[in-house]
Amino acid sequence: MAFLPTTVKEARQRGWDSVDVVLFTGDAYIDHPAFGAAVIGRLLEAEGYRVAVVPQPNWRDDLRDFRKFGTPRLFFAVTAGAMDSMVNHYTANKRLRSNDAYTPGGAAGFRPDYAVETYTHILKRLYPRTPVVVGGIEASLRRLAHYDYWQDALKPSILVDSGADLLIYGMGERVVQQVAAAMRNGYNAKLLRKLRQVAFLADRTYVDRLEDRLLLHSYEECTADPHAFAENFRRIETESNLMEPHSVLVEPTGDRYVVVNPANATLSTEELDRSFDLPYERAPHPRYRGKGDIPAWEMIKHSVNIHRGCFGGCSFCTISAHQGKFVSSRSERSVLDEVRAITVMPGFKGYLSDLGGPSANMYRMGGRNEALCRRCSRPSCLFPAPCRNLRNDHRPLIELYRRVDRVPGIKKSFIGSGIRYDLFEKDDWEYLREVIRRHVSGRLKVAPEHTEDGVLKLMRKPSFALFRTLNERFGRICREEGLNYQLIPYFISSHPGCTERDMRRLSDETRRLHFRLEQVQDLTPTPMTLSSVMFYTGENPYTGEKVYVARSQEEKRRQKSYFFEWQKDRRKK
Repeated sequence: MAFLPTTVKEARQRGWDSVDVVLFTGDAYIDHPAFGAAVIGRLLEAEGYRVAVVPQPNWRDDLRDFRKFGTPRLFFAVTAGAMDSMVNHYTANKRLRSNDAYTPGGAAGFRPDYAVETYTHILKRLYPRTPVVVGGIEASLRRLAHYDYWQDALKPSILVDSGADLLIYGMGERVVQQVAAAMRNGYNAKLLRKLRQVAFLADRTYVDRLEDRLLLHSYEECTADPHAFAENFRRIETESNLMEPHSVLVEPTGDRYVVVNPANATLSTEELDRSFDLPYERAPHPRYRGKGDIPAWEMIKHSVNIHRGCFGGCSFCTISAHQGKFVSSRSERSVLDEVRAITVMPGFKGYLSDLGGPSANMYRMGGRNEALCRRCSRPSCLFPAPCRNLRNDHRPLIELYRRVDRVPGIKKSFIGSGIRYDLFEKDDWEYLREVIRRHVSGRLKVAPEHTEDGVLKLMRKPSFALFRTLNERFGRICREEGLNYQLIPYFISSHPGCTERDMRRLSDETRRLHFRLEQVQDLTPTPMTLSSVMFYTGENPYTGEKVYVARSQEEKRRQKSYFFEWQKDRRKK
């Protein structure tokens, strides 16, 4: 199966004189299930549609990239790519990055700030009568009023700023096929507005007819009163964490209304398998030959994603807001098929770089009694304590690891995704032992995030005491197995609620445990997270309590400097 066409010449080689969907993406085109544009394109192709991809279009010249395929029969699709373009462009200190992992050679400057808005504005100017459907992480997490760290202000829904006709949020496999079907005979607003997991702008007449709606504070009220924005977030997050959401979210903005229909149910194993089983080329498009490696591709090309979703609910993370709280796992058959495909890839030497997912060890986990899950709206199944209804059995995952390692051509499979050690049963460390013995290359990375309980509570992370237990067990297992391995912890500075005193204690505690910190980051508040809401409002939206926030770049710099106190100790010796 050939790559999806990226030029008119490639389309004509397929015998096409027109296309149904033109998909614009801020990333280089890599035909692999880890990249959203490829997944959406292949799914639509499987339904019989003609799909062309325009990767990293030039928005600064005569706009020939936006014109080359002309008007598609159905719609233009727009995504910023695998990352929010602002996170891609800027550090936590708002400094421009010098590289882009999703571009050949790691070169910067091939996508604009606020890529979804920029691409959509151009398309609506050139083709005012052609529908534009936006999706992907940037559109998804900006679907309602949100705090934008880079402008230090609240922004309205991306629907308002971009002028897009429709927004698909979350993982779009199921809904993009429904959108395409609804547009077979032209833009049908009545059909499209009935779909789940879409958002759009509507007038008062439409909103007044909605039966099950949840009216949020208006964008204007939120900009005038941070408490209104905090209350909106609490209601939005509660609704998004339901297994079966039913309310239509309505947010007034100016004289219009942003309408967000409830999300679809979590993809079944069969649906998820279908997405991964599509005939991907599993490589970057040939157009990039000779232009340098694409760092994001080099990092994941020999890895396998085994599930979607995360029920950890960390305050600073966008996974549950985009992929959902409930885990959808692939079948062993699908995973093993992908592993076999990797073994025949050019340059593969027998080592899988990662066999994981958003969290490494949530494969096939969920509620024992699903009826209880349907009534639950907790943002996390692990915080403040693991849910008693949670089935956190690691045996299916251990068996999957062993079956993967028996595939001819596999020498070793590593676990590169983050392991949730708060999923371990109190006295059951079989999974940790399995990982240390067979799936670690000398360093195991985990994410306690902080040492101080007050900060960890606001992060929705377990007490650092649990990490101390993990550290002790890790050392004991390594001694028993005769292994000289390291435990590598991740930490975050400048999270809301974190003071310099907290960072000083973190530094002292980690030095007592003989850690030389290297996996660290300063918080970047990203749209639609609890952390960003607390950063903007200075309060916890669930309790109303005031929260200290390190706002200035100088405060953030000082907090981050505590990670490197051990270097001062070394210089004194």
